[in-house]
Amino acid sequence: MPDPQAKRRVFSGIQPTGNLHLGNYLGAIRRWVDGQGEKENFICVVDLHAVTIYQDPDDLRDQTRRLMAFLLASGIDPDRTTLFVQSHVRAHAEGAWLLNCVTPVGWLERMVQYKMKSALQESVLTGLMTYPVLQAADILLYSAHEVPVGEDQKQHIELARDIAQRFNQHYGDDTLVVPEPMIAKAGARIMALDDPTAKMSKSAASKRGHAVGMADPDDEIRYALRRAVTDSGRDIVFSDDPEKAGVNNLLTIYQVVTRKTPEETVADFADARGYGDLKNAVADVVVEALAPIRERYEQLMGDPAELDRLMAIGADHARSVAEPKVAEMKEKMGFIVPADLRPGG
Repeated sequence: MPDPQAKRRVFSGIQPTGNLHLGNYLGAIRRWVDGQGEKENFICVVDLHAVTIYQDPDDLRDQTRRLMAFLLASGIDPDRTTLFVQSHVRAHAEGAWLLNCVTPVGWLERMVQYKMKSALQESVLTGLMTYPVLQAADILLYSAHEVPVGEDQKQHIELARDIAQRFNQHYGDDTLVVPEPMIAKAGARIMALDDPTAKMSKSAASKRGHAVGMADPDDEIRYALRRAVTDSGRDIVFSDDPEKAGVNNLLTIYQVVTRKTPEETVADFADARGYGDLKNAVADVVVEALAPIRERYEQLMGDPAELDRLMAIGADHARSVAEPKVAEMKEKMGFIVPADLRPGG
């Protein structure tokens, strides 16, 4: 029987590729920080997912360390959240293979992101098709009840649900927890500053004026926000008018950073003289919010031994949960599992 006192488990993953930006922080990372006391959280730097396309080995190692440092600097507490690197827990790769063997190819071929990404490549690697199964393993190994995602990832969580249900039908109804996607409202989609009709992107964050990078100095943050695309009007209000997408984006950033309501946000600009005042105010609150994060990040990057210690703590705890689950799956599938690897062994 489930423990009624046990906290619900949450699994989240983030790739160590591209430049981490304000949209990543407001749309995901800060929600992870805020939720640490409410649920049992597992946050994974998914470096195995990154290699579905070629990565320079030195760049991948550097980006993985930088992402870990930023997550810790943003407030992820290793005492309250299991923060770890995916490749440090071998159960992810083994669990993915077991789930590959119950997943029909047709399920993978219908994935929208696979269709979009494969259409852009001359030669499609197997990993690009099967990475949603690895994503399912990431989630299912921790018996996660909830997976916070953007709308663009909802289909992948639905696939994880299908895989879990199929495995349970074959091998035991209580083996894998069927997860639920959790899609946030305000702040879930921070749009590009240079094109407020498109989502702020890690891959494009190196383009000056596209995004606010988490490592950007104050003057670069102010530059990007002052050059943000708006419209020819003056009204600083939330609006359904497509022409107001830029203003909506700036107001959303201000609202989420300050944790104010939409009404309080608009009221703050009742006496503004125009969009220049809006942009300056948004820049002020963003600079103030990111300064302590950047300072802690620089401390961690300057102390690689401490960063390694914190990564090891997370990986050790993740293994203690994931490895027994893989052993349980293998036993149910008919593999001979050594006594010391069996759940409870």
